Amino acid sequence: MASGYKHNHYVPVWYQRRFLRPEQSRYWRLDMKPETGGSGAHRFTRRDLHEWSPERVFAEDDLYTTQWGTVSNTDIEQFFFGKLDNDAAGHLDYFVNFAHPSANEKAFHGLMTYMSVQKLRTPKGLAFLMNAGQATEKNLTLLILQEIRNLFCAIWTECVWQIADASQSPTKFIVSDHPVTVYNRACPPLSEHCRGYNDPDIRLAATHTIFPLSSNKLLILTNRSWLRNPYQKETGVRPNPKMLRTAMFNFTDIQTGRVLSEDEVLMVNYIIKRRAYRYIAAAEKNWLYPERAVTSDHWKKLGDGYLLMPEPRLEFMGGDVVIGYKGGGGDAFGVYGHRPWQNGYKDARRERRETEALDRFQAEWALLKGAKYTATCYNFGRLVSEDSEGAMERHRAVLKKYRRR
Repeated sequence: MASGYKHNHYVPVWYQRRFLRPEQSRYWRLDMKPETGGSGAHRFTRRDLHEWSPERVFAEDDLYTTQWGTVSNTDIEQFFFGKLDNDAAGHLDYFVNFAHPSANEKAFHGLMTYMSVQKLRTPKGLAFLMNAGQATEKNLTLLILQEIRNLFCAIWTECVWQIADASQSPTKFIVSDHPVTVYNRACPPLSEHCRGYNDPDIRLAATHTIFPLSSNKLLILTNRSWLRNPYQKETGVRPNPKMLRTAMFNFTDIQTGRVLSEDEVLMVNYIIKRRAYRYIAAAEKNWLYPERAVTSDHWKKLGDGYLLMPEPRLEFMGGDVVIGYKGGGGDAFGVYGHRPWQNGYKDARRERRETEALDRFQAEWALLKGAKYTATCYNFGRLVSEDSEGAMERHRAVLKKYRRR
């Protein structure tokens, strides 16, 4: 057993350092559930705010140590999490600096695995996993975690990806003890979906997954079915919700160039704080209290209900992928990962409904945001960033049609 691997950071130190200012070695950590002690008239509550280094926060002794009789083993920390963390920083850096046209398959797979494991390795994630796996003790839970390390990857792969930028905001992103954060506007923090260690299922239509890549960059993953039809029930399930399967990713669809306002950064930090398990940390003390400065803390109405929504005018119907192999033969995937022989691969009724809803949403968004797109992507080999006057006129006609209805 290696004794140096018994103090386990469930949010790695290298990741925490991405949220410090260049001159900082310590930052502020807020305990939202400070412990009480003493008895009778001498009861007290421990301090909730500390200025500590990353080495001292988001960690527990023996969190990943397995116990076999009288023998303890740290191999999971040393070899499983150790390798994952050693490789992950470079994968995150690729997406922090991502620009079209670019495609790095290794960075994509590395980021997906890291995020999936990061969602499961925290105290909140382990509690969820123990309950979902009906495990009766920690050893089994840690073994299950390694077996299903890619649990969320297929669903996230088929999401619409945004990389948003906070560089023009005085406030930067905060860190939580559960940094892969899930938000569904119909699932407020006290709802059944969010109590205790629970998160809204990432397969629910309106669920977004957000993951700060650094103090200035935020990855936002949105179910494509929600972007195409944001008028559906938020807690309905997206098409093809099966996990642990093959999925296809298109780098040209990544939306970049979205610049977040100060208020939008505050709203993101508010979501991160409300979905944390117990602890958050930030380079500045006042960033720990976004609820004091945000213009709205109504869970369903953040950003008019569309705070995390990608630019819908970059979305097109279709999206099937056909692959040919060197040795002959081929394969095909529907936009939601269905294979040709599966129910749902071609669903004319769903496509008609989504086409109509997307047309309407694009028009509403254009009239709300203006001709200039909130983000851009590499459609048809070129960067698209603005509607022509003809396109805006068409959007106005579409909205006029729906108003008559």
